[in-house]
Amino acid sequence: MLQNLPPLAPFRPRLLQDIKNYSAERLARDMGAGATVGIVALPLAMAFAIASGLKPEAGLWTAIIAGFIISALGGTSVQIGGPAGAFIVIVYGIVERYGVANLLIATASAGVLLFLMGLFRLGTLVRYVPVSVVIGFTNGIAVLIALSQIRDLLGLDIAHMPADFFNQIATIAQHIGSLNLYALGLGAACVLGLFVWPRLWAVDSQFRQKLDQLDTVSALRATARLPAPVVALVTLSLLSWFMQFPVETIGTRFNGIPQGLPAFELPNFSWETVRLLVTPTLTIALLGAIESLLCARVADQLGEHAKHDPNQELMAQGVANLVVPFFGGMPATGTIARTVTNIRAGATSPVAGMVHALTLVAIVLLGAPLAAHIPLAVLAGVLLFVAWNMGEWREFAHLRKFTLHYRLMLLATFFVTIVFDLTVAVELGLVMACVLFVRRQGSIFKAEQIATGSQPGLTYRLYGSLFFGAVAKIDPLVTQIEQSPMGTHVVLDATQLISLDTTGLDALTQLHKAVHKRGGHLSMVGLNPQPKSLLERSGFAQQLHTCE
Repeated sequence: MLQNLPPLAPFRPRLLQDIKNYSAERLARDMGAGATVGIVALPLAMAFAIASGLKPEAGLWTAIIAGFIISALGGTSVQIGGPAGAFIVIVYGIVERYGVANLLIATASAGVLLFLMGLFRLGTLVRYVPVSVVIGFTNGIAVLIALSQIRDLLGLDIAHMPADFFNQIATIAQHIGSLNLYALGLGAACVLGLFVWPRLWAVDSQFRQKLDQLDTVSALRATARLPAPVVALVTLSLLSWFMQFPVETIGTRFNGIPQGLPAFELPNFSWETVRLLVTPTLTIALLGAIESLLCARVADQLGEHAKHDPNQELMAQGVANLVVPFFGGMPATGTIARTVTNIRAGATSPVAGMVHALTLVAIVLLGAPLAAHIPLAVLAGVLLFVAWNMGEWREFAHLRKFTLHYRLMLLATFFVTIVFDLTVAVELGLVMACVLFVRRQGSIFKAEQIATGSQPGLTYRLYGSLFFGAVAKIDPLVTQIEQSPMGTHVVLDATQLISLDTTGLDALTQLHKAVHKRGGHLSMVGLNPQPKSLLERSGFAQQLHTCE
């Protein structure tokens, strides 16, 4: 029996392939791309951790450790791993319900599941998640991320934000009177700057050539290449510090960021706790697998490198999520925004992702005290921008172009993600996808009576797949045969019958009994390989008058 099982996936990191024929030119490109992505990841890592109910250093060390491991062991050449916006809602809910210690256990357990998924070649199964379900829960997560940032954006005096949608809205409404206009101004300036900065010098080509002749303008154009989140973080933090704005900062809420390496700590582990954390573990593993492989597919479309290995990528994600909790980290996965930045910056191999992690290490060790002055309203602005870019909002406008099934799955997943829970939303989306698929395939099957000329008997032609979702269409045939004259022979033309399952076989058995009861014979002609094989293995073929 074990010999019939498919072989396990080999552990073969893409790094080993990419460093063959590695050159100094590629190293220079990877180092430049890695440094760029490391700077971009700095504000995002802190913002994701704070929004998840954790300290900012949890996000930073997740970006460093998981980012290095995912690049070194992963199945893609240019993917950047680390904390992701999609995990904010999940992690915040787990922290609220189970505590930080149990989040670490759930993350490590999810890492084991991810590794096993890759080892047993389950990476390709993630592609079976319908795109409508992915868009639905992604847009729902984006809405929840935006809602979670309202407190810091408005500077509201809320000691503790609940995790569920309606209570968050009620809490914000109750404390709207504590609005801090300074925080709102910083947050609004951050969002505006993030939209405007990349387009600041996107002018007509002829006018651009004239501007480039001016040294001052050329210098400004050079600075326009700096990542917008970094520009917003530095400029608005300096403004807030210089003007002494009365706003909450990383220093006032978290006492800054420790300047040093994280300590290795083992969380309190017990199998009883693991059993309680089955749902959070499955949620982290499922979302991590979907996000990382979606990100890898995006990278394949943008770059000229070799296509990703989904199983190796899942194994690398598993190792990263298993290791990170022991250093106080949070769940990690592939990140689309940082991966795209890496590709556009010229990355050629996983070395760029490893340099990105080392860049973050240098920034944390050298500049950690400066992070205390970063206003939380600015980080909220960064996350609002992330939420906007994360959602595929145009899909709502295009819904009228698609079928009712597509619209129903997308909207149901979207609203359930917001109101209830991501796990429930994905489960509901997959169940709906299965039910609607069965309904659609069942509607394709047809059993039509065809004229036989002067020959006696009844002849029917079968089209499509006769399975459990289509067997009701055999019932009219049974009724017609029961009302036919005695001795009526029936022929089923199965030339267009694609497949047959055991429920369909049972329907044919009932049809055969009805024919036999009337003293006739049932024949099947034109059988394709799959239906014919099932009929022969079940012994039903021997009961027919002819079966060919």
